[in-house]
Amino acid sequence: MKSQESNSLVEMNEQCKSVAAILKAISHPQRLMLLCHLAEGEKSVGELEGLCGGSQSSISQFLKLMKLENLLVSEKRGLYVYYRIHDSKIKKLVFSLHKIFCR
Repeated sequence: MKSQESNSLVEMNEQCKSVAAILKAISHPQRLMLLCHLAEGEKSVGELEGLCGGSQSSISQFLKLMKLENLLVSEKRGLYVYYRIHDSKIKKLVFSLHKIFCR
């Protein structure tokens, strides 16, 4: 029984670390705004620049960081790079935050 409780505690600890990393990655207002727009569907850097304001370089840096955290995936098509949310859990989190705080 002790071993099972220990495994459960280890699993819970790993899940908490994973969730904390996600929350840290979205904790900047601009990154959260980008995710809100990406929750509606994939967008190019230029589209996100128009929707969120800010410079293309700062938006690209935020997108790169969130991609490194495995929140986003990107696809290059011609001259443009398109981003989308990688995991449906992230999309649900963004929608939940929007529902709680933005309505």
